[in-house]
Amino acid sequence: MNVPQHVAVIPDGNRRWAKERGLPAIAGHRRGSEMLIELLDKAKDLNIKIFTFWAFSTENWGRIQTEVANLMKLYEAGINHYLKRALKNKVRFVHIGRKDRLSERLKKTITDAEEKTKTFRDYYFVLALDYGGQDEITRAVKKYGVKFDQFLDTKGLPYPNPDLVIRTSGEMRTSGFMIWQAAYAEWIFIDKYFPDFTPVDFEECIQTYVKRQRRFGR
Repeated sequence: MNVPQHVAVIPDGNRRWAKERGLPAIAGHRRGSEMLIELLDKAKDLNIKIFTFWAFSTENWGRIQTEVANLMKLYEAGINHYLKRALKNKVRFVHIGRKDRLSERLKKTITDAEEKTKTFRDYYFVLALDYGGQDEITRAVKKYGVKFDQFLDTKGLPYPNPDLVIRTSGEMRTSGFMIWQAAYAEWIFIDKYFPDFTPVDFEECIQTYVKRQRRFGR
């Protein structure tokens, strides 16, 4: 099976999943983080080299303060928990997005994970945290001018452009995710909320991708 080299997931629906069950929003995010671990394992089983996950956008800071604070704690705990798995499975952890607005504790957690896994070259888990496609391009242009494409957040990845982007919860928009890199990506929109999106669903998406014919405008 000719699987994509790079798959990105936009995990919509955590809060709606929790609301429909009478639970606080963070319960949906916790469930989503559990599903993420399963998807990472499935991606590696399918020999997908890079798995990118959009955890928190530059616009998500506009959510209520308590939810944002809970999310940041969840990210910190989640990275620490996953690090053991990454070291065992030899998966490189990479953060894309801004670090300057994150807490010192979270920044240290991220940089430690990046440092401890930096020698791995076969598989990558890319966490898009405080990431926005417009923000990424703006930062690159301000810093590097016309050569900005060489200095995007994904510049060090062996396959910087996603072949496939999956978005859950029935939302059918790109929301500015990887504006430059995903210009020719295949997109699949799933009606399920992310906490209900299983490794079986993920594999079905990969099988759908394999059946598509990519022309890249040619």
